[in-house]
Amino acid sequence: MTTRPAEGLLFDVAAPPTPVERLMLLADQYVQHNDTLDRHLRAGAPTEPGIHIASAQRLTAATHTAIKRSPTNASSEPRAVRRGGPSPAARLPEQLLRCQRLPMARTLTALAPAAAMGCAGTLAYEIRRRRTSAGDAPGPRLTATHHTALWEIACGHVVATSSLGRQYVHYHDERVLIGTLRSLEASGLAERVPRSAPSAYVNGPLQDRVRLTRAGTTALAAAISCPPTSRAPGTTPAPAPTAAKTATRSR
Repeated sequence: MTTRPAEGLLFDVAAPPTPVERLMLLADQYVQHNDTLDRHLRAGAPTEPGIHIASAQRLTAATHTAIKRSPTNASSEPRAVRRGGPSPAARLPEQLLRCQRLPMARTLTALAPAAAMGCAGTLAYEIRRRRTSAGDAPGPRLTATHHTALWEIACGHVVATSSLGRQYVHYHDERVLIGTLRSLEASGLAERVPRSAPSAYVNGPLQDRVRLTRAGTTALAAAISCPPTSRAPGTTPAPAPTAAKTATRSR
C-alpha cells in the first residue's frame, strides 16, 4: 500500500531543511568526520595525504555559508553570533590548513559538532525573538528527557554497545539512559549505526554511533525554535549542557 503524495505533486518530495536544521545536519557530518578519523587512528591505517584537511575545509565552508544565509536580519548573520565574532564551528583554526598529522587534525575538529549545535541554538533563539506570531504548529512535543538526549546525540556525545546480552549507552555530558534511547528509536527520532564509532579502548570493538534521523533533526529543530511560552506543562526542554561530567555508562 502506498501513501498518497501531497496535493499537486506526482510523488512525495522532502522539504528542504530549515536554516536551523541545516546547521544540525552539519553537526552530524562533523561527527561522521571525527569518527572516520578516529577509526583510522585506532587502526593505524594510512589515508591519502590532505584528505582529512579537504573534508574539514568543506565542512567549515558549509558552516560559514549556513550562517551567512540565515534569514534573521539584514546582515544575514545572527546578532548574538555577530557580537561574539565568527562562530566556533565556522572559525576552525587556520593551523588545520597546514596540519598533516591525523592526531592534531582530530584535535582541531573535536569540538566542531557541539559548536555547530551552539550555532543552531543561537539561530533558533533569534528566530524565536523575531517571530511575531506562533506561526505553524511545531511537530510532536518533546519531554525534557528526550530533548536533552536528542541534543547530546546531535553533538556526537552518545554511543551504544552490547555485552553478554546487555545493551549500554555511553555519554559524555548529560545522562542518557538505554530506556530513553529505545524510546527515541521506537519513535523514529534516533538510530544506531553499527560499528561506526571508534572503540572505547585499544584493540576494543567498534561502537555503535547513535545519530538523529531526519525526523529527529526536524523534531529537535522545532523544539528549540518554538517559543517557550507555547509549550505544554512538563515539556519544557532542559537547557543545553554547560558543564562536562565524567563519562559513564548506564543500562
